[in-house]
Amino acid sequence: MIFLPDRCEVVDLVVQISRSTFDRSVPGKAASIKHDGSIVTEIDMSIQRNLKQKLEECWPQFGFVGEEMHYDEQDAVIRHAKEGYWVLDPLDGTTNFASGFLFYGVSLSLVIDGRAELAVTFDPIRNECFSAARNQGAYLNGHRLSCIVDTPLSDCVANIDYKRLTEDLSAQLVRCPPYRSQRNLGSSVLEWCWLAAGRFQLYLHGGQKLWDFAAGYLILLESGGQATSLSGQPLDCGKLRKRAIVAAINDKLLGQWQSWINGHLEVASGDLYRSG
Repeated sequence: MIFLPDRCEVVDLVVQISRSTFDRSVPGKAASIKHDGSIVTEIDMSIQRNLKQKLEECWPQFGFVGEEMHYDEQDAVIRHAKEGYWVLDPLDGTTNFASGFLFYGVSLSLVIDGRAELAVTFDPIRNECFSAARNQGAYLNGHRLSCIVDTPLSDCVANIDYKRLTEDLSAQLVRCPPYRSQRNLGSSVLEWCWLAAGRFQLYLHGGQKLWDFAAGYLILLESGGQATSLSGQPLDCGKLRKRAIVAAINDKLLGQWQSWINGHLEVASGDLYRSG
């Protein structure tokens, strides 16, 4: 039997290391270009390095997968970590951070047998820490989250990442959206948490990787929301490939949202995002 770390202990660790790192920096830092065209700053590397060290000291039985590791290293951990593994996005919204746009966060989850069992996401700008443990609820700064509300689809605010959607679907969303308003904030890990907090009601993203969704997915589930792949399957935290995300604050809205998407787009491959 695998004993989970205490949620509050992990929260304290993530918040402490994140605060100490961000306190020594300012938004608008210079960034380097990675091989995939995304950017990275010293903050990404510092948080990943420091959290990895502390996690290995406190819970050496678990492996570690960080966004800034090489793919082969990530894949080896996922394949061979017997007890489970931590998944870290050390700074999601790096472009926001490097541009001085104050919306970015640090996200950590513990994955066991392909499911996130514990999750922490920290917003250093607003001092908001979202966390969850499976079957124990989701929390914002220690207060229980519940996002289940009865909102008509036409009254919803949606968070949509157009960049990774097909042109046909993007055009349909612009021409005849089923919701009232739309936003795109540029940090997936915080967007999941804002959905869980009910700050918007619908979510659509065409290509998230494991560290983008593992923590947020659990936080949303534990707050009463729901998310699936485009084909309606649960999100598997045991794979590195990108996947399309469809989410809402309750099952009823998710069904309506998925029905609208499927009715406005033929996806022969079952995949919503463009490669890359």
